[in-house]
Amino acid sequence: MTRYRVIWLLFLVTVAGALSSGRSLWWSFAGALFTLIVISVAWAWVSVNRLRLHRRTLTRVAQAGQTFEEEFIVYNLGRIPKLWLEVHDYSTLPGHAASRVTGLIGARQWRGWRTRTLCRERGRYTLGPVVVRSSDPLGIYQMERAIQRVHSILVYPATENFREFPLPTGQLPGGDTQRRRTHYVTTNAAGVRDYMNGDGINRIHWPITMKRNRLTVKEFELDPMSDLWILLDLHREVHVRADAPARVPDSAQPFTLPPATEEYAISIAASITQYFLRQERAVGLIAYSRRREALASERGERQYGKLMEMLSVLRAEGDVPFNRVLRAESPSLSRGATVIAISPSTDLSWTGVAQHMRRAGLRMVAIVIDAQSFGGTESCAPVVGALSEAGAIVRVVRRSESLASAIEQPPSARLRGRSTH
Repeated sequence: MTRYRVIWLLFLVTVAGALSSGRSLWWSFAGALFTLIVISVAWAWVSVNRLRLHRRTLTRVAQAGQTFEEEFIVYNLGRIPKLWLEVHDYSTLPGHAASRVTGLIGARQWRGWRTRTLCRERGRYTLGPVVVRSSDPLGIYQMERAIQRVHSILVYPATENFREFPLPTGQLPGGDTQRRRTHYVTTNAAGVRDYMNGDGINRIHWPITMKRNRLTVKEFELDPMSDLWILLDLHREVHVRADAPARVPDSAQPFTLPPATEEYAISIAASITQYFLRQERAVGLIAYSRRREALASERGERQYGKLMEMLSVLRAEGDVPFNRVLRAESPSLSRGATVIAISPSTDLSWTGVAQHMRRAGLRMVAIVIDAQSFGGTESCAPVVGALSEAGAIVRVVRRSESLASAIEQPPSARLRGRSTH
């Protein structure tokens, strides 16, 4: 706007000179400068208003470690060419560099570009708003226009594929039988009923249908397998974040989990969710962040979406220690259920709760995140030993370690494997 102010100053000087001297030359200069101001303002206004910005996302859901792609198209709806446009995008997705400067856009023409961003952090982010700036050919007056259309994108936490997951003996094939009817097709047929709209053809019992002369479908019960409950420790005082060197996000750089116990815990919970839901197991989740977050155990793709959405936005902002979480939630879990506890806590009090849960008929798999490897001061060895004595299956995850290898193999086997090299 400096040139614009200079032109205005010159205009005021010429008007003052014209009024004081009365000469026509001063009035000519004043008229020329005023015309220049009007044309520059009008041109800038047309440049940012006679256009349409279209942005298209291929998906509204992404995952950490994957590439998010977005397409921008700027249409010139007027008959005056757009000499240049600055498109500034104010999306909150980290590393999403969608801002561009476009060159000449002729009348009734368009320019477009695509952006590809490596999603490095889970969470819910906004795409937009966008501010478009332009000016007249001489660059005297610059004008901007805000396009307030905002969309959201959900970035799921990163996951790893497990080949197997350690469960207490006898839990995978059995457990307490659950006499609950379900809309899923299982191996346990419980009876028949009349056909209703929405029932699948594969559920029709054809012999009884022929006998009754009306469509009859089979009813099923849940498999006699115990529910799986993920209990996630989000107590803010036990989580640690390691110092990491600042770097400019680059899609060419490989994705790694942020060096924080919180992110490792969330990624482990997401990987477990993915593993068991693919096996048609019922999975639920309980976590205490700013408030109690709980999702009842279910199975299927819909449950996967709900759990991943919850894990995408959970933060370690809780005030309730993990031992109190376990004590509060264990009475509500059905006998025979498997509890998968994920925590970086070195407090031995939650290991005592594990013994109480075992006596109550609950089985526990404890995944301990070694906070010391993230810069913490206390070792997790006492907690690991106490949990093993309590009858829990224990796995230890350390920084920069593959989650799959850490969970599939017990700590002793991993130590033996390292010593052989």
